[in-house]
Amino acid sequence: MRLVVPVFILAMTSASLAEVPKVVVDFGPVQSLVSDVMGDLGRPEVLLPAGGDPHDFQLRPSQARALAEADLVIWVGPELLATLGDSLTTLAPRAEVLSLLHDGGGTTRAFDDGGTDPHAWLDPTNGVAWLDRIARVLAAHDPENAAIYAANAARYAGEIRALDVQIAARLAPVKGLPFVVYHDALGYFTDHYGLAVAGAIELGDASSPSAAQLAEVRAVLAGANPVCVFPETGRDPKYIASLTEGLQVEVGRAQDLEFIELPAGPGQYGVMLRLIAESLAECLGRGQPGP
Repeated sequence: MRLVVPVFILAMTSASLAEVPKVVVDFGPVQSLVSDVMGDLGRPEVLLPAGGDPHDFQLRPSQARALAEADLVIWVGPELLATLGDSLTTLAPRAEVLSLLHDGGGTTRAFDDGGTDPHAWLDPTNGVAWLDRIARVLAAHDPENAAIYAANAARYAGEIRALDVQIAARLAPVKGLPFVVYHDALGYFTDHYGLAVAGAIELGDASSPSAAQLAEVRAVLAGANPVCVFPETGRDPKYIASLTEGLQVEVGRAQDLEFIELPAGPGQYGVMLRLIAESLAECLGRGQPGP
């Protein structure tokens, strides 16, 4: 028996699919949030491959083609992918460009020595704000699916808010215990949960620590009695062994702040936040003084 599908249904389906924008994003955390909002309607193409460092991004020809075909580019901003910042107007001439750091509706913080800290995805309240902003910009490109984008954003925002409460409870016992991070990237997370960072091995995103900086961190580790020092996925751990030699300092699990190993996709943003919290709670808890 031949199945006859009404022409108007085929037309509606084709039109709906045709209106889903082609979206290009910069890296894993943003890809995860955009995937959450798009749901089954589509998948964003990510520029930074698995294992890549956003601070050392180099555009490939295939990625330039993706940008040229994009309707919408969603990224953190030039503070994170500096090499892409001046090129988007040329590379993505027909795309709307949304910088979440500048127009995502969240909050920003400054580094101690000035300049905007780009690691804003590490504050879950920014993740919630960005979901809403992403849904609205997708709806502007694809009005017929606006309700789906809004519902998906609301669903994942609810999950992040619930996770935020759980993480706050998990970290409450270790508030005030000092620790050292690998590079100065965890400020949004530690500010949000009231944690005590004593120092960072690397101050810049794309620079190795100087001898003076290493000596300063060694002095912090020796004098301020930090409980833990945390490696970071994708960064050379060799400094940690020399900095902690002879000191009573725990070494925590490596933190994957930028999806270097964590697979991107729906729901993975929350996985990242939970893993960071668990690494902190486990190591700081081991070093916590007894009653």
